[in-house]
Amino acid sequence: MLSTLAHIIDRKGSNRLVIRLRALLRSNEFYLIPLALVIGIIAGAVVTLISEIAQIAHVLIFGIPIDVRLSAKDWVNPVVAVLAPALGGLSLGIMEWLRRRWKIAAAVDPVEANALRGGRLSLRDSIVVSWQTLVSNGSGASVGLEAGYTQIGAGAASLIGQYLTLRRNDLRLIVGCGAAAAIAAAFGAPITGAFYACELIVGVYAVGSAAPILAASLAGALTAQWLGGAPYQLDVPRVGAVGLEQYLSLMVLALIVSGIGIVVMRASSTVERLFVRKWIPVWFRPVIGGVCVGAMAIVTPQVLAAGHGAMVLDLHRDMLATTIALVIVLKLAACLISLASGFRGGLFFASLFVGSLLGKLFAALLAMTLPSFAVDPLVAMLTGMATLGVAIVGGPLTMSFLVLEMTRNVDVTAVVLAGCIVTSICVRFMFGHSFSTWRLHLRGETIRSANDVGWLRNLTVERMMRSDVAKCPTTTTIAACRHEFLLGSRQAVVVVNNSDDYCGLVSLPDLYSGELDSIADEIQVVELAKYIDVALLPEMNVKTAMKIFDDSGAEVLAVLESENSRKVVGFLTESFARRRYVEEIDQATRGVLGALS
Repeated sequence: MLSTLAHIIDRKGSNRLVIRLRALLRSNEFYLIPLALVIGIIAGAVVTLISEIAQIAHVLIFGIPIDVRLSAKDWVNPVVAVLAPALGGLSLGIMEWLRRRWKIAAAVDPVEANALRGGRLSLRDSIVVSWQTLVSNGSGASVGLEAGYTQIGAGAASLIGQYLTLRRNDLRLIVGCGAAAAIAAAFGAPITGAFYACELIVGVYAVGSAAPILAASLAGALTAQWLGGAPYQLDVPRVGAVGLEQYLSLMVLALIVSGIGIVVMRASSTVERLFVRKWIPVWFRPVIGGVCVGAMAIVTPQVLAAGHGAMVLDLHRDMLATTIALVIVLKLAACLISLASGFRGGLFFASLFVGSLLGKLFAALLAMTLPSFAVDPLVAMLTGMATLGVAIVGGPLTMSFLVLEMTRNVDVTAVVLAGCIVTSICVRFMFGHSFSTWRLHLRGETIRSANDVGWLRNLTVERMMRSDVAKCPTTTTIAACRHEFLLGSRQAVVVVNNSDDYCGLVSLPDLYSGELDSIADEIQVVELAKYIDVALLPEMNVKTAMKIFDDSGAEVLAVLESENSRKVVGFLTESFARRRYVEEIDQATRGVLGALS
């Protein structure tokens, strides 16, 4: 009895503590900073754990030394190279088959969550995605762990934020903090992590969000460092100043890389269609992909995993142009096949690796053809690395600071930043998507960034309309309608037939026009009906409704039950829809000015 009473008292005290904590977080954005620090520590620890497990898996499966990256090996056992990805693919294929059989919804990634769901992520789904990413990378598939890092970091942050019932803007920000900490921990690059969150997860550079995101990013990087996670650094010697001719050459490289990035993203859908055939079982698709990747690994192990070791290996060694081109083609093919066949992961680091090889190849070809415009191969590699990262992943400042923090070399920062800007503009103008949003686009979504547009979809006509519709039959005379509906009592009257089907709208100012006084007892109200073929549907969002209002010039429109039904369920005025639209825009963009309320 006493123990039960003590438990109840403890529970009440705990609830009061949570309530006070929620009140503090809602009262001032300053209190989000300690929460961001906690999230950063959690993300840093989890990222370090996943990274170590992946490396141990490579050691056990492929027989490499513990301090050597898989892609840096000169040779791997051909049997293991084919068998490991195939078996890893089989396990993933069975998981996907079970997911479809049990009708479990696909997991939502942080970009989609922040753009459409107000930052709401399932931790269970995030754990599953991170595990699948770990299996994919650990078995040698040509994917990076960064997607799993950001998924679990953002998922944990979202769970904490939902438990504390944070507001929509604050929850989106906390999800960004989790992703920032994950990337910062993975690369030992806190500034990169912060800009990654701002550019790719939150979608804006906001004054109010800077402190929490930076705090989480620093906490993630320091936690990973304290736990023994070595920051990913490139040993780059000091390079000289880059002249005008070299600048021009590197801008050409940025344009070439932009085109390659667009081709890679468009090719992803083509390769995926090769695997999505009715005669290929869902569970068997990753097996085929794993065999293909393993076959390419026999030619060069640099196609395995993300390519961390291969990038360091290729940075300083001399390579024939044909060899570089072969590795580029095989690595891109391995990445596309891995993702298309059902392996989990991303192209974050793979794009950095391939980009560095593109820069190396560009410098070699330029030296042979136009010696006067030759560039330092090292500078070209760093520029190619950052620009392909921008083309595929997005985030010009993210990639620029990543190069700076990985190399600790300021000399090439300016030219890398210039190349990133050129690539960003080119890809946005010619394509309009990063790889993450392109994959969402292939699923039918229309978002192009993590900017919050979920409120736009949630603000539907059904939520805004009024259901107290004023109706009158088509046979009603103007005089009778005037008698039933006084001037000023309504904006419009809906005209319906004997089957209660919609036959148009009559505005009350038109109904009470003085020109109709003499014939009001003779003319039926249906003669005044407008917008007979123009109406709204309950599922339309406010943006679609506003376009219909603008195109028709109507001030009020009827809302029909469905596209195939003429039954009227309500009406909506343009003035109310426009006011709600402006209110929601103001609420969604308030965080940009630092007023996260």
